[in-house]
Amino acid sequence: MILTVTPNPSLDRTYEVPALERGAVLRAGADRVDPGGKGVNVSRAVAAAGHETLAVLPVGGPAGQALANLLVAEGIEVAPVPVAGATRSNIAVAEPDGTLTKINAAGPELSAAESEALLETVRERSAGAAWIACCGSLPRGLAPEWYADLVARAHRAGARIALDTSGPSLTAALRERPDVVKPNAEELAQAVGRPLATIGDAVKAAEELRALGAVAVLASLGADGQLLVDATGTYYGCAEVDAVRSNVGAGDASLAGFLAAGGTGARALASAVAHGAAAVQLPGSVMPTPGDLRPSDVTVTDVVPMDRPLTEAVA
Repeated sequence: MILTVTPNPSLDRTYEVPALERGAVLRAGADRVDPGGKGVNVSRAVAAAGHETLAVLPVGGPAGQALANLLVAEGIEVAPVPVAGATRSNIAVAEPDGTLTKINAAGPELSAAESEALLETVRERSAGAAWIACCGSLPRGLAPEWYADLVARAHRAGARIALDTSGPSLTAALRERPDVVKPNAEELAQAVGRPLATIGDAVKAAEELRALGAVAVLASLGADGQLLVDATGTYYGCAEVDAVRSNVGAGDASLAGFLAAGGTGARALASAVAHGAAAVQLPGSVMPTPGDLRPSDVTVTDVVPMDRPLTEAVA
């Protein structure tokens, strides 16, 4: 079982439009509402792959109840933590060329009691979990050290932790040695405080995160593939993609694939790449099922193209 923790979940509405034009009245060709939040998406991808998952999340107001209902409808067990504030609603506008414009709301402010209730729920429900995936930004009211506290508590209980966050929350949690962290290229650059222009730059940044405490680093590089840097070495994975429809949740699908395949080594990286590649070819934040995966299109090697420029260099 993979338990996910999403401190700031959302309802995500995605509109598909021919082109985004400021000031115009746009008519959507299609729209959909999905459960949102990085940990929520990990649970959705784990469930879509046929594995057991439990989603721990704060729930407030009608949007929170709608979010919980959508997750239950997808076969996901939910451990809701009631909060006074309303769960946020986000909007995404997708264009045919794969360009995505997102408007993310701030979300509710959690009280000290609600923060502790969230941590305590994770402790109570984590027995038997193969992994605990802690994902996303922190809502107002939670200090940057909140994830560090969660990682420390989980480790004391004998659980393995995957952490997908950024900025001060990531930096603070590294001292507690999360078992795997999953930054994208921008988050890697932010963590080490310098630009990334090549895949080799990303490898060096991942190695620095390991030196700061991360046991392993699973780095998403968008169209340039993914890296896994751990105690056994460095692995590079990529896949063929016919067309990008939406990249919402693709990194979360990758993390789900990685954890569902054991969370270590080249085999898990191949699963991560396959899940991410499948996710970007689906609408909105739809998570891939086994039928969407094309493992034969995935290449994983320990020969890393260090000098290859990143398609979108991070300043």
